[in-house]
Parts: sequence; C-alpha cells; structure tokens
Amino acid sequence: MTSPHPDRHEVPPPPDLTVEDAGGWREHSRPNLALRRKKAAKIVALVETRRPMAGTRVLEIGTGSGAISAVLAEAVGPDGRVDSIDTMDTRMDTSGYEFQVVSGVALPFEDATFDVVVSNHVVEHVGDRGAQQVHLDEIGRVLRPAGVGYLATPTRWAFREPHFKVPFLSWLPRRHRDRYVRLAKAGTVYDVDPYARGELGKALDRTGLRWTDETLTALTEVGRIEQPKGAAGLLVKAPAPIQRVARPALPTMVFVLEKPR
Repeated sequence: MTSPHPDRHEVPPPPDLTVEDAGGWREHSRPNLALRRKKAAKIVALVETRRPMAGTRVLEIGTGSGAISAVLAEAVGPDGRVDSIDTMDTRMDTSGYEFQVVSGVALPFEDATFDVVVSNHVVEHVGDRGAQQVHLDEIGRVLRPAGVGYLATPTRWAFREPHFKVPFLSWLPRRHRDRYVRLAKAGTVYDVDPYARGELGKALDRTGLRWTDETLTALTEVGRIEQPKGAAGLLVKAPAPIQRVARPALPTMVFVLEKPR
C-alpha cells in the first residue's frame, strides 16, 4: 500500500481495545438505530449534492452500530459496494456491506479505491494531531479522482462536549481534561481530541483535497430528515442569516471533500 506521505504513517497505532476496557468515549456510546439511519440519510443527501451514490464503491470509517453502512449499501444499490471498518466489532446491523476489524490509522486499501469515503465523528478519536492528519491524508489517498468525502466532527468550542455531556470540557488545555472528566464523574479519561474549525481547515489543506464547509447545509437536512424539537428545532427553521450567526455555536462541523480529477 503506497502513500504520498509515508512519514506520517509512522504514527503508532492506538492500543487494541475491547468494549469492556475502552474506558472513555465508548462507554458513552448508546446507539439508537432509527436515529443513526436518519443521520445516514443526511450523509447520502450531502454526498449526492456532488455525485449520485448509485453504483459507487463506498468506504465508511468507523462502523459502530452498522446502521450507517447499511443505509449506504441501500443507496449504492446492487451495482455498488460498501466496505466498512472499525477497531472492534460492535455492530447491531450487519446487512448489505463488507466489514473488517482494523488497527491503527492507515487504511488497508490500495490508492484510488473508492468513489466515496465517509468519516462520521471518527477523526477526533484516532489519536493525537499526527494521527489525525494521517486519517485525513488516508481519506485523500484512497479516494479516486473526482471522489467525494464526507467528514463530520465535533468542534472544540462546543459549549457542551457531545460525548461526555460536560460543559466546556474540550475548551481546556489537554493536560487538564482527564481530571475535569473525573471531577465531573463523567468517566475516567477524556480520549477525544476535537479540532477547532480553523485548525481543521488547515489540516484539510495539507491533504490536497478541496473542501467545503457544509455545516449549514447539513443543518437544513437535519430539519428535513430528523425534525428535531426544542431549540434545535427552532434553529433549523430559522432564517439563513440567523443560522450563519449561530454556526460557531453548533456542536458539529460538516465538510464535503472532493479529490481533483
């Protein structure tokens, strides 16, 4: 397997974990399959603003429950194929896609294998900034020319950290986050490292991929597909200028990536 940035692939792989000893964010992962399928529909809608999904070869990095991969398999249809990878097998939906367990951040696929790559709330979990850059580089490597990537990740400046539900957790310097998690009785270790928006943009620039911030487009799709209630429901119905003002406070960033021809 070749790579345009071989030096970046010397990042050591994370330790192999089981569900029982994960000790961090996976303790807080309680998948709702119906909601995951709605999120998958949002992903399909955003990818299809760039290209049709039918007949494509797709990779999902971070299978989790398997619900998103199953919906992607429905979208590509009988002439397409979905491969899905994770560091452990916690699937609840196994239908329609190929799955393998992996370790480390280098992807076990040849260059230019996929038309579409989906990384949905994964990059913040793969390790330090070096490992995260490898993750992004690898997306670019395995995409075919004119391929499309979907990248979603929480922002560091979320008012309430989405995995541990602790206010301002990711705002702290890294050396203080574990202690805050323990003081908040939310866990034992904070094994998540989210980007700030500008920092992620610079990391994406280094991949050579074109990228577009589609956070507000994703918000529109959330309103159409998920129909949230409360404050989120009001925001998805708000006029575009209000949504633009509110964007820095949104907990999730969504980018569509494109590989040049």
